[in-house]
Amino acid sequence: MKKSLEKLLTKPLPVNPFKPEKALITDVEDLAPDHKKFSFVFLDEKVNEEWNHIPGQFVMLTVPKGGEIPISICSSPTRRGTVELTVRKVGRKTEVLHKMQPGDLVAIRGPYGNGFPVEIMEGHNVLIIAGGLGIAPLRSLIWYILDKRHLYKDVYILYGTRNYESVLYKDELRRLKERKDIKCLYILDKFENEEDRKWADREGLLTALIPEVSLDPKETYVAVCGPPVAYKFIGKELIKNGYPESQVFVSLERKMECGIGKCGHCQIGYKFACVDGPIFPLWDTKNLPEMI
Repeated sequence: MKKSLEKLLTKPLPVNPFKPEKALITDVEDLAPDHKKFSFVFLDEKVNEEWNHIPGQFVMLTVPKGGEIPISICSSPTRRGTVELTVRKVGRKTEVLHKMQPGDLVAIRGPYGNGFPVEIMEGHNVLIIAGGLGIAPLRSLIWYILDKRHLYKDVYILYGTRNYESVLYKDELRRLKERKDIKCLYILDKFENEEDRKWADREGLLTALIPEVSLDPKETYVAVCGPPVAYKFIGKELIKNGYPESQVFVSLERKMECGIGKCGHCQIGYKFACVDGPIFPLWDTKNLPEMI
């Protein structure tokens, strides 16, 4: 008994997800108008070493003189040591964050939420569908799968935005398209110049790319993130093309504040986006009132 207790006491304790940890901004990258990617390291070396997450989870980011914001993690847990968050400037809190520079301090608590079922996806094809800023949490999933490429079968990435200027992670997405072990299809709402034509495979809505995917739907898991208004149409097109709705998962971030299911701000029917989500099966989006 004594030996068991000693063993327990000497075992490293997990990072406390409820405690805000001070973090240093190490890099700020402009991705598109009003969109920046921030890189952070925790000041506590032990926290920095132990901190881990699942693709699709989010953190609560405290911005000094701004407040606390729920933000999806865009870095992969396979690349430890740095936490990356992509933030669109919309509202006072994010305006304050967008003015911050490398060397400034923030606080991060989490990670929270369920994340994508990456272990269930193993041994299957994976279809990733991103619209606009929805590519941010899916970037975490993309690099997780690519870093564990041997665990997954064929991988498709579909990405749609309004125009080339609003494309995020441009250089990364170009390099992904050059890879031989995945297939990437990009679409813009409408071609307005030569730059648009060089970037995208075609113009139109994101749903137009789904019939071009050559995967066995029954052997495929689908991860979707984008404007919630698009989920109804994406889901309808996926089902039309034979994808079982039990194998389609969407990310739905909605007014999350406490991150632990206590405040009720993110309640949807009998579920809470912060603890039951933010990743939900497509079935939930169709059957829970006001989910999308």
